[in-house]
Amino acid sequence: MNLFEKASAKLTAFTSILIFAFIFAACSDSSTGPDFDPGMAEASYAFNEGQLLGDVNTAYRGEHNRDLMSTIMIEENEDGTATITYTLNNTISGETYPVHGHDAADPATTPNGTPYIEAPNSELSTMITGNGGSVSSTIETETITYNELVNSYEGFYVVHDPTQEISTTDLTTYLILGIYGQSLQAGSPEQRSETFTYSFNEGQLLDNPDTAYEGEHPRNLSATVVVEEQLNGLATVMVTLNNTLDGQTYPVHSHDAADPATTPNGTPYDEAPNSQLSGMISGNGSDASTTFETSSITYMDLLNDYEGFFVVHDPTQDISTTDLTTYLILGLTTR
Repeated sequence: MNLFEKASAKLTAFTSILIFAFIFAACSDSSTGPDFDPGMAEASYAFNEGQLLGDVNTAYRGEHNRDLMSTIMIEENEDGTATITYTLNNTISGETYPVHGHDAADPATTPNGTPYIEAPNSELSTMITGNGGSVSSTIETETITYNELVNSYEGFYVVHDPTQEISTTDLTTYLILGIYGQSLQAGSPEQRSETFTYSFNEGQLLDNPDTAYEGEHPRNLSATVVVEEQLNGLATVMVTLNNTLDGQTYPVHSHDAADPATTPNGTPYDEAPNSQLSGMISGNGSDASTTFETSSITYMDLLNDYEGFFVVHDPTQDISTTDLTTYLILGLTTR
């Protein structure tokens, strides 16, 4: 065999090897070419009722309708990246929903102790404008692969409330709160409540007998205040007076705390009662109640931040907002 024939034989053999390798690769790699079979994954999310963390304190509180739900559809692209379709159901028409993926993080390393990076992952985030029903948005990842997203990505899926100022720390503003790529089952709406009891005014609040009640009303009157959370975050307040006088009408007030240097009579509260936390109770000779709802004071604000005085005035005397000896009950509101 001459040199040409030897070279030709080697080329033929090499070509055969290349053809075999190509056929083998084509058969074994379905990620590209006409036989590409894209992977797909889907997750569905119910409304945030605190079920992710099993804590009612993380449940949504706001005015948005609670039937909003969401799905994530993740589809593999030929280059290994992902196409993501977010769908929101039962949206409010005209409202724009921030939809975010937040990378998981060590709470010890984040500014506010969140288990995620507060700045959303730009590749996993979008904005969706509601239409009154179901609406979707599709995005493409650039560096995050489908395999990473489905099998190893750790993060949270959040749909923020478009009717409130956006927060990345207050979980009660999240319409959806779940693990990214993992379905979240429905939870049950739960309302929190706290009960406070008040004894008759014997001057004990200020530890001053000169502020104790003076009058003809029986001194066995007491009060109970039950504060219940509404699902919109506001509060329902029920005041019950025990051992009332039949036919007498009791003014029941909360007075906002104030600097005595700024009030007309040096009282440590505004003499005009807070209209959201006031009512009248008609005595019946036993236990009698009234209920009022706040319009801007939230349940959490009332329990944690509100500073004021809870007063039950004597219906048998002229009402006074300065003479503490006319107060049947004198205590701190929700304390």
